[in-house]
Amino acid sequence: MQPTLRRVPRHSYSMALLGIVAIAVLTAGCFALHLDFATAIPLYMLAVVLQSLWGSFAWSALVSVLAVGCLDYFFTTPLFTLYVAAPLNVVALGSFLMTSLVITRLVTRVRTEARVSALQKDRIDSLYHIAQQLLALEPEAAVGDKLLQPFAGVFGTRAVCIYDGDNSESYMLGRSRAHLPERTRSAFIQQQDGDDPANHVTVRCLRVGGKTTGAMGFEGLEDPQLTAGPLISLAAASQERTRAFQKASEAAAAIQTEAYRSAILDALAHEFKTPLATILAAAGGIRETGALGAEQMEMAETVEAEAARLGSLTSRLLKVARLDREDVHPQRESTDVAAVVSDIVEQYKRLPSDRQISFVLRGERVETLADAELLRLALSQLLDNACKYSVPDSEIKIEMESQPDMVYIRVSNNGSSIAPAEQNRIFERFYRGAEARRFTTGSGLGLHVARKIALAHGGMLDLDIERLNEGVTFYLALPRTKGEPE
Repeated sequence: MQPTLRRVPRHSYSMALLGIVAIAVLTAGCFALHLDFATAIPLYMLAVVLQSLWGSFAWSALVSVLAVGCLDYFFTTPLFTLYVAAPLNVVALGSFLMTSLVITRLVTRVRTEARVSALQKDRIDSLYHIAQQLLALEPEAAVGDKLLQPFAGVFGTRAVCIYDGDNSESYMLGRSRAHLPERTRSAFIQQQDGDDPANHVTVRCLRVGGKTTGAMGFEGLEDPQLTAGPLISLAAASQERTRAFQKASEAAAAIQTEAYRSAILDALAHEFKTPLATILAAAGGIRETGALGAEQMEMAETVEAEAARLGSLTSRLLKVARLDREDVHPQRESTDVAAVVSDIVEQYKRLPSDRQISFVLRGERVETLADAELLRLALSQLLDNACKYSVPDSEIKIEMESQPDMVYIRVSNNGSSIAPAEQNRIFERFYRGAEARRFTTGSGLGLHVARKIALAHGGMLDLDIERLNEGVTFYLALPRTKGEPE
């Protein structure tokens, strides 16, 4: 489709009148000089060509017909009649008329195409100017009214409006006479473009990657079929640039925050080690004096036991913080998995707690290539979570089952459930579900690091979906050793 051209200017009528006057003057001059038909016809042709350069095709055709009439009336025999006696003069007049009309048509077409090219150039220049203004905006500031400013007034717009689907807000510049904000919002909700030629309203949806992200409306836009598309593309590209910048900023902030949190955890754990060692040494020294009564001895042992427990927690926190920042490289050796699990269970049974912890071994005891220290850390995390998030006086069950290729260790408790929306996120760094935050504090690193340990051993740590109705069960899967280890 070609761009719509404006109406013929008023000066075209003046040029047509001037052409008629020119033909009249030319006729009077040639007749006064007694020029013959052969001499006059080139002069008339020149006048018609000059007329076609400035006037429209309709007026130029009228001047051509008038020129043929003058040639016939004043310069062909018999004179002063529109009757042509000589056949050659008829052919000459017909050829003159056809030639003048063809020249007029060609000149008019060239002039029209030149006007179309100039109009397209103006539009391209305007779009380029808008693109420059949008690129000049800071990405974080290219929203709302500031995003609309480059579009205000271009291509005859009286008002421009944009609806942002992310925050459900409308922004408008200019004065609308046809409820442009409501139309723009409705187009986004219905996800359908709309045109109202009667009110000069054009609304288009903003789409990125097949997804509708908003809508943009124009009032008074010239040639909307040609100009609306490029304007919408520029607006959508600018919005997507802003969103990409925001996502990148949020990701950078999250990475920096996680780095700070890991560093703080590491620093705090290191700072706890020295005073804990001092407390342990002092409690042990007091107990060894032998001058304490039974109650005092019990208190000293309690201090020593709790200090040792806090020291163990601090060491585990240090390991978790380190493993979170680094790749896990297990030092594998032949390990009796059942012995490691039993040792962890006995360690937790000795802690003061009202949870009933049991260990069930199904099948034979097996050995596998594993890093016993890392395996203890992963199992400790699972048991620690089971204790923290289970109901008081409830049972925590650890089951170990050996299959031909894998060894499965399941840790179950009947505590709080995990919402379906959170089941795929509980292994993310620093993520803690709503129920977990309600029960107790934590860093959100434990399950993330425990899964890293399982994956480093060629195994897997996941939530047992099949047992969700019975409580919360995590399973740790490790590959069995095949043959003798190298």
